[in-house]
Amino acid sequence: MAKTTALSGALATALLVAAAAPAAAAPDQVELVGETTLPHAMQFDGTTVGGLSGLDYDSRTGQWVLISDDRSDKQPARIYTGRFEGGEFRLTGTKPLLRPDGTPYPKGTVDPEDVRWDPWTGEIWWTSEGERDQQLIDPAIRRATAGGTATGELPIADNLRMRPESGPRQNEVLEGLTLANGGSLVVSAVEGSLLEDGESPTTEHGALSRITVQTRTGHVLGQYAYPLDPVFAESPTGGFGNNGVTAILADQGGEYLVLERSFVTGVGNSVRLYRVDLRGATNVRDIDSLADQQVRPVRKQLVADLADLGLSTVDNVEGMTWGPWLPDGRRTLVLVSDDNFSPTQTTQLITLAVR
Repeated sequence: MAKTTALSGALATALLVAAAAPAAAAPDQVELVGETTLPHAMQFDGTTVGGLSGLDYDSRTGQWVLISDDRSDKQPARIYTGRFEGGEFRLTGTKPLLRPDGTPYPKGTVDPEDVRWDPWTGEIWWTSEGERDQQLIDPAIRRATAGGTATGELPIADNLRMRPESGPRQNEVLEGLTLANGGSLVVSAVEGSLLEDGESPTTEHGALSRITVQTRTGHVLGQYAYPLDPVFAESPTGGFGNNGVTAILADQGGEYLVLERSFVTGVGNSVRLYRVDLRGATNVRDIDSLADQQVRPVRKQLVADLADLGLSTVDNVEGMTWGPWLPDGRRTLVLVSDDNFSPTQTTQLITLAVR
């Protein structure tokens, strides 16, 4: 692909995160292959292309699927399909995500975030973050045909439900989804810490998020604490700053890749890629609060900091998938950034080569 530019508990949590500090990245693990930027507010088949927060690649068909986090505000919640051709990315179709009764999701009732092809059925799995501010709507992991027709919903872990005093924070819920072990396991990642698990990351300390491993029928096999990095910089205006998981991807040998995206008002984004090993971590499925418990988080190793790869910009990267193999034996890893439908941000497809 050619490079293009057109297109009493907080302290305990801090100590645990510090103890789980990631190992340094090995040299030359990741190399930038190319980047493609889609035009802002691009129109396609009656929709506004933007908010792309997840993507996946089907090696059997060469087809890509992307999901928009439009909450049915501009157009109905939807997916796109596409292909890379001659180094450029071309959209090939779009379909609305439908409710079980066959109708589109009404405005404000859904918040799509990640999407995966099902290697067993050719369907898709997708996540919705739910809602806390306006009303309590539980997050969800759903299945659909490639045409968007609903085919099922996975029971989620009970502690991921939205309750008045517990559960995920607003807009920090099921950002990451992957199918592991050949498709027999459904693995999801919560972007930030649950309300009961302690404070969100600051420049002084990180936080503990949760990774959940389930069977295809929804049985929770395990849940593991993921140590988020501290926020990478102070806001010069005293504005917003946070860090969280935006994607998880099954890797070889039972390991995973995890994207952490930190945003600071007046500074911008920092995006880091980690390799994560759940083995040896405490199963926290039945631990009500991580803020006052001594647990062993998952181990993580830094693979790449996107700021070091020579990109034209590092924006709000939220999606990640394996792509085709390269002739030299490396595999491509493709990322997508969510522009939040804002003219000051970008919809960027980034192709990396990973050893």
